[in-house]
Amino acid sequence: MGVIVRQSIKGALANYLGVAIGFVVTFFVLTRCLSAEEVGLTRVMVDAAMLFSCVAQLGTNASLLRYFPRFDDGAGHHGIFGLALLVPLAGWALVAVLLLACHGWLVEVYSVRSALVADYFYMIPMLTFFMLYLTVFETGASVLMRITVPKVVREVGVRLFNLAAYLLYGSGAIGLDAFVWMFCGSYAAAMLLGLFYLLRITRGRRDLFRIDWAWLTRDRRREMWRYTLFMTATVLAGNMPLAGSLFLGAKAGLALTGVYTIAMYVANVVEVPYRSLGAIARPVVASAVGRGDWAEVSRMVKQVSLHQLLVSLLIFYMIWINLPALYSLIPNGAAYAGGMGVVLLLGLAKVVNSSFSIATDLLSYSHYYKAVLLFMTLLTLGVVVLNERLIPLMSIDGAAAATLLSYVVYFAAVLAYVWRRLGVSLFSAGQLKTAALLLAAFMLNEAWRRWVAPVTCGALGLLGDAAIKSLLLGGSLAAGVLVWRVSPTVNRMVSSKIIARR
Repeated sequence: MGVIVRQSIKGALANYLGVAIGFVVTFFVLTRCLSAEEVGLTRVMVDAAMLFSCVAQLGTNASLLRYFPRFDDGAGHHGIFGLALLVPLAGWALVAVLLLACHGWLVEVYSVRSALVADYFYMIPMLTFFMLYLTVFETGASVLMRITVPKVVREVGVRLFNLAAYLLYGSGAIGLDAFVWMFCGSYAAAMLLGLFYLLRITRGRRDLFRIDWAWLTRDRRREMWRYTLFMTATVLAGNMPLAGSLFLGAKAGLALTGVYTIAMYVANVVEVPYRSLGAIARPVVASAVGRGDWAEVSRMVKQVSLHQLLVSLLIFYMIWINLPALYSLIPNGAAYAGGMGVVLLLGLAKVVNSSFSIATDLLSYSHYYKAVLLFMTLLTLGVVVLNERLIPLMSIDGAAAATLLSYVVYFAAVLAYVWRRLGVSLFSAGQLKTAALLLAAFMLNEAWRRWVAPVTCGALGLLGDAAIKSLLLGGSLAAGVLVWRVSPTVNRMVSSKIIARR
């Protein structure tokens, strides 16, 4: 656990540095330099590339996590990194052919309300390739317990590269064509940095990507191939909530997709801690499952779920109580303020996903991994059907509601199955305490809004009110977590810090 803690802390710092940069870039540069329609274009391109890269992976990342302990026998890695390069390349070629075949139909779908997507559709296969191998190299570093630098590259490097593109376009130094190329090039640069880092931590071994076909017996290949193909469908389904922006682009236009995008950036902050903790915890959970150490598995997933719920709810609460002040600060904030409902619904969806995603990981590493396909199919159908039904009724709020409802149904089914088949429960008393504290905190915020805010806003303005409210209400919630001992681990950490300072 020492490695997990150290790498998680470093990864979280990298994530939050990226969040800080992303906050400035998104809310003070992106909204000034790009129109809502152009913001929507970047979102549709990124989400489409992410979905297609999930298909192109052909389950490679899941296979790396599941099979690395078997390949790594002390004598070498027996070519697992070579497979991680070769298989996605075949997957990407398949995706590129399918996109080419469907080009006419897809352009026709978007040309009515989102002409820019049709104009730059040819960039999506290239962006898919960059995102595909950026993820592959990041996963390679993750199984070697080195996640900090890849996190810096993804969370900080990409944002800085994008910042340069936004500023050049906003200043008129480059046109829209050059901007789109620079935007996609940001992911190309990050992909290359990920490759260089993987080579560095493996000391540039010449046999790193050489597949050991003698060691990779027919039975091993058959097992891995079945698992890899199976995980292709499950990983794709797990990323289907990204389709919300694609549905919006086709049904509501890029301007509203831009409003949705800014709201989604806010909600995504809730999920930041899980990006680091989850990335480093998954290989350890996979290893414990492989050893059959179910006591360790149960203990670990409970800890991950509790602390993810605790942290994500705290972040979500602080975002929600300060949301009006946030929208008042950003350039053209009035044009994007219609996304507040999206922040609420997507924020709750991120809380659910970050708190219980470890259950899906656990199931995929067990002998019951085939059941994941059934649940992912349920999630996919929920996303597609609910987006189709709710967007015409609720516009951008409908896309967010579709994501939240799909996650709730999906995780309810997964958690029940994990408990029945594996005898592992993610629930603990700490989670009930966290939910109770958050309910009380929301009631305090409502009381503040009705009776205190008129006074503080009148005297100090909206930002002054937000500062005082954050200090008092956020401090009260944090104090409640410590006094009620929601997490003994958190209490021990705070106590040790106090003792160390003395």
